[in-house]
Amino acid sequence: MKRVILWVAIAILSIGFASPFFLIWIGNNQLHDADIPNQNSLINDQGIKVLAFFPHPDDEVSGTLMSLLDQGNEVYLVTLTKGEAGNSDEQYSKSALVQLRTEEMHRAAKLIGVTKLHLLDYPDGGLENLGMDSLKRIAKSWIDEIKPDILISYDSEVGLYGHPDHRLSGLALGEVFIENFGKKGFSPQKLFQVTLSPKQIEIALKLSSGFQKNYPKDKSKGLPYPSFSVYTQPYFERVLAVMQSHASQQKVLKDLMPYHDQVPSWMYSRVFDREYFYEVR
Repeated sequence: MKRVILWVAIAILSIGFASPFFLIWIGNNQLHDADIPNQNSLINDQGIKVLAFFPHPDDEVSGTLMSLLDQGNEVYLVTLTKGEAGNSDEQYSKSALVQLRTEEMHRAAKLIGVTKLHLLDYPDGGLENLGMDSLKRIAKSWIDEIKPDILISYDSEVGLYGHPDHRLSGLALGEVFIENFGKKGFSPQKLFQVTLSPKQIEIALKLSSGFQKNYPKDKSKGLPYPSFSVYTQPYFERVLAVMQSHASQQKVLKDLMPYHDQVPSWMYSRVFDREYFYEVR
């Protein structure tokens, strides 16, 4: 992914006569699979409740959540930890990082416009120590309290790029959904898990040491194949603002949108113009 964006940046600077729209087409061709449907929103309904269930501050960086809110829906964000293990620069004490990331998360939630943020205090990097039964009880309790129509989480197999907290939170919510769907009093009708396109996965496996280390060797156990993508280009500037609100995590978040500060925004947003989801059935 980084190589594609860097190539586009170099091409813009060195080949001034090249059509920028041709370069956008190249970038899209490298990152997106044409056979995956692309739609304007996660759902077409209005006036419904959405529960986004993630383990860490900064997991909520998503144009899809913004589009759901703009449609007139309610979005409730449950963040299981305060991100105290995300000390990539080793410049903060644990207590200082908890306070800093709490402030960052509240700024991010305000920028997104979430209906309500629930920032919890389970151990960052230690969700596996809680056990799956406990994680499922936590997930079910928030479903019972909020009574959402739609659920959003990480996937159950990999956790996007192999983070155990990502996978376990997605697995817990997925099992709760499958075990309770259709039962009296269980409100969610759909569960969508964040995933990537096959082309994005292949590029990440070539460029990302984290992917190379953590992604399953058996591709059948990898990320779920997307059911569709959601068009998020109109929300690009707001997504960047949310990313920047997580100031302590900039080193990590640069991998989310590599070279975004070196390519013109209007062009970059048309390459990274969608987010992928798998619908659990």
